[in-house]
Amino acid sequence: MTIRFDGQVALVTGAGAGLGRAYALDLASRGAKVVVNDLGGDPHGQGENRAAAQKVVDEIKAAGGEAAPNYDSVSSYDGGFNMVKTAIDTFGRLDVVICNAGILRDVAFHNMSEEDWDKVFAVHIKGSFTVLRAAWPVFRQQSYGRVVLTTSSSGIYGQFGQANYGSAKTAMLGLMNVLKQEGAKYNVNVNTIAPVAGTRLTQTVMPQEMVEKLKPEMVVPAVTYLVSKDCADSGLIIEAGAGNFNRAAIVKGPGLRPGLDDMKDAEWVQSNWKQITSLEGAVPMWNAQTPLATHLASKA
Repeated sequence: MTIRFDGQVALVTGAGAGLGRAYALDLASRGAKVVVNDLGGDPHGQGENRAAAQKVVDEIKAAGGEAAPNYDSVSSYDGGFNMVKTAIDTFGRLDVVICNAGILRDVAFHNMSEEDWDKVFAVHIKGSFTVLRAAWPVFRQQSYGRVVLTTSSSGIYGQFGQANYGSAKTAMLGLMNVLKQEGAKYNVNVNTIAPVAGTRLTQTVMPQEMVEKLKPEMVVPAVTYLVSKDCADSGLIIEAGAGNFNRAAIVKGPGLRPGLDDMKDAEWVQSNWKQITSLEGAVPMWNAQTPLATHLASKA
């Protein structure tokens, strides 16, 4: 069945190049009206240039689609509001938000400055907050919304020299896990993509040969499906890129549950460490109390 977005409006942050551009073009080709946001800064978060967003808007229009540019910074609360306002003022609604904007400031932790930390968090995690905080009332009122956040293998598994970036990308998982619950009764699904692609950001840490091979378009199918009305899942982490697609998950092991009757000591933990740390039979959780399978069964 063909996935279409006719009558829907999508906002893509950081859409002036790379992954964001690829998402915007595909959504527009499927009938979505797209707000193309991009400040036009460099990969380290410096400067601005309106040409990037405008170029993608022009591409969409030249192909027969509808699009509007936005040049605000996601790190500004007013900027997030203005992006949503652009969608409402121009197209009358908002259905999809893809939080894609990002920067890199890679440096070993012992050399990391406060600015290196703050700038990365401002764009990645605050930048997701500002946009979604403005979009959330719209989604609740219309009882519909689709959100994709962006994490990274650096946030899921770790990567040397990326304490700031990895921490911000892990924070996306916490944001998703709360918003998937708050959005559930309003038909607002929130998922997270962990892309592997050659972009302006990754070319600073990836051999040029790999940058050329890892096309952003290889990630697009997963994101397009996640933000479609056809996708009923929420709270998933999907890794995509280099021709690969898979789910990643934080799971909870069975552990030991001796109860409250007898206070344990460190020696007890030491002697039972193998069972405590075992992941045999581990399951993904919907929230802190409920396994995902139990939650899904309750909806069936």
